[in-house]
Amino acid sequence: MGIKVILPSGSELVADPGMRILDIIPPNSGLVAKVGDRLIDLTSELKPEFEEVHVLDFNSPEGRETYWHTSSHIMAQAVKRLFPNAKLGIGPATEEGFFYEFDVEGKSFSPEDLRSIEEEMSNIVKEDLQIIREELSREEAIDLFTRLGEDYKVELLREMEEEIVSIYRQGEFVDLCRGPHLPSTGWVKHFKILYASASYWKGDERNPVMQRVYGISFPDKAMLEDYLVRREEAKKRDHRVVGPQLELFSMPSEIIGPGLVIWHPKGAMIRRIIEEFLVRVHLKRGYQLVYSPHIAYTDLWKTSGHISYFREYMYVFEKDGIEHAIKPMNCPFHILVYKSKRRSYRELPLRLFELGTVYRFERSGVLHGLLRARGFTQDDAHIFTTPEGLEDEIFGVLELGEYLLRSFGFEDFVVELSTWDPSHPEEYMGSEEDWRRAEEALRYALERKGYDYKLMPGEAAFYGPKIDIKLVDSIGREWQASTIQLDFNLPKRFDVTYVDADGSERTVVMVHRALLGSIERFFGILLEHYAGNFPIWLAPVQVRILPVAERHISYAEQVYDKLTKAGIRADLDVARGTLSYRIRESELSKIPILLIVGDREAQSEKVAVRLKGQGNLGSMPLEEFIGKFKAEFLPPDLR
Repeated sequence: MGIKVILPSGSELVADPGMRILDIIPPNSGLVAKVGDRLIDLTSELKPEFEEVHVLDFNSPEGRETYWHTSSHIMAQAVKRLFPNAKLGIGPATEEGFFYEFDVEGKSFSPEDLRSIEEEMSNIVKEDLQIIREELSREEAIDLFTRLGEDYKVELLREMEEEIVSIYRQGEFVDLCRGPHLPSTGWVKHFKILYASASYWKGDERNPVMQRVYGISFPDKAMLEDYLVRREEAKKRDHRVVGPQLELFSMPSEIIGPGLVIWHPKGAMIRRIIEEFLVRVHLKRGYQLVYSPHIAYTDLWKTSGHISYFREYMYVFEKDGIEHAIKPMNCPFHILVYKSKRRSYRELPLRLFELGTVYRFERSGVLHGLLRARGFTQDDAHIFTTPEGLEDEIFGVLELGEYLLRSFGFEDFVVELSTWDPSHPEEYMGSEEDWRRAEEALRYALERKGYDYKLMPGEAAFYGPKIDIKLVDSIGREWQASTIQLDFNLPKRFDVTYVDADGSERTVVMVHRALLGSIERFFGILLEHYAGNFPIWLAPVQVRILPVAERHISYAEQVYDKLTKAGIRADLDVARGTLSYRIRESELSKIPILLIVGDREAQSEKVAVRLKGQGNLGSMPLEEFIGKFKAEFLPPDLR
């Protein structure tokens, strides 16, 4: 029998061993092939041990990654042609395109340089250079890249444990790479160099500064044009720009250090509204609120395993001869709450919730405003339950997570279930029975909830399977939000047990879950989702009162008093300037509702209402206005 080759369309071909995949499939039907969980080039030959081969196109994550990775090599080749002394760093595909890092002897790429690189990429694509994979011993590869003067590649090779490594050649260009790649440079059709930035080699401030050039590519011109339009829209919404403009937060890294946030009054107000909403909702759902310290002896983190596996991301210091650590996670403290007394099965599930601020030493190269910070607060909870109660708890978490995300205006979600790789059980903690039961509980809860989900085999952490929920924002971007993680590790490390009905001691099942994730990150996502135009219940200033002239200030103050007594967040703008100027300033400040008061309003005790996005709604008595918008002023759980 031949080997089954499955195309992206679902149709099947049968071919003999020794044939190249590229020679079997129809033209333009795929970009890369997958055998089991391993990706291979289309130029690879079919081997007798292959049972079936899946061909993947640009619609698959693997196909896009291959396309973008090949594009990064084309860009690197273009840079080497234009700047022969440039030394190569790394050039991976990313979630939205690709980048490559170069050491160009202290040079920063100018806009003209980037245009030249893009033009040279076009030449390389037209040359349609064959992309060839070769395997070398690690020592042979070290010798090759030493002769080429590629110091960074030699450094990477010396850190590798593999005895055999792969390189890829296209024309005069050669790179150390696991692959896979497209068959030739001509397969990349439409591309754009986006920008360049400085970054430290390996993200470490102690290392040389590299020039990191970012790009994007697509097989279809319309896809590229659509991406560039969306990118321009995303730039307008960038929380790192919009946040400071609206006086919500600042991140003065040159003064306080990178990755740390200072919340200004308006931003702090929104954060407080979010946190109070979260606390109320969790208390109604049977969670109990806890607080934990920000530092602890490192012995606690040794027991949890964080010192062994996570130390490079932790802030560790010594005081009075004792080593301490600032907490990177809240879980050990919640376990100590559980273990403060002996627990019975009758007390389970125990749901502990904390808005816990943690600190992690993220490399400066990966920091990205609020989306990737060193100090952040998690809506963190840990559920301690019996194995029998696990499915109901997961279902409850899914329901709560959906309610929260929908409350903030998100309607579309992408759900993933990460499971273990049973072919390598030694890499995971817990028995096969533990994993089977845990994965079934997660799967049943997802199906009971009616979610379509993508299975991610082998993507689970060593200590347990997990569910990830990504939200889709107003311009179609996916953001990681909720994570629901089972843990076989910490309950055993800390001996977390309960007394069962028969009097026996049993180990609890522990669920880690963060539904918004990081408050800082979620705030940044919200800011970009709404482009700063928060819904009324979240706006730091819900209503601004604008007296037309100085003689109307007295009545405007009466309106302000009544609004604040009704619990509405209002302010009064009595600044000098024309009314049209103050209206414009209020719109730029994203104030959702403006109340304009002049002679007519003061005499009739009314307000002229102007709603952002809808314009003038006419004049109405203040009580009517408050009643009309009463629900929108309140958080969803209080309506």
